[in-house]
Amino acid sequence: MSNSRLENIQEMLKSEPEDSFLNYALALEYAKAGDIKKAISLIEQLHARDENYLGAYYQLGQFYEQNEQRDSAVTAYKKGIAIAELKKDRKSISELNEALMMLED
Repeated sequence: MSNSRLENIQEMLKSEPEDSFLNYALALEYAKAGDIKKAISLIEQLHARDENYLGAYYQLGQFYEQNEQRDSAVTAYKKGIAIAELKKDRKSISELNEALMMLED
């Protein structure tokens, strides 16, 4: 894990702890380092504060899959699809539906 990148994100979070993008970026850094459980925890916390942060649903589903939590992955994809439909975000709907279909095969 690039300590400087991780440290930079953590430093920015000190002044903006609720920033959804920064929290998402932090989760991705932990995932890159192989700490999927920490990444999941961070995205779950992010969604507890900002359930409309659409970009994180696909990644959360992927992390759940990597952590062999199939049911949680399905739930994440379906929740993301529902939010994407409300936002009329066809690209996200398509990506999330594809991930869901691949998981259910």
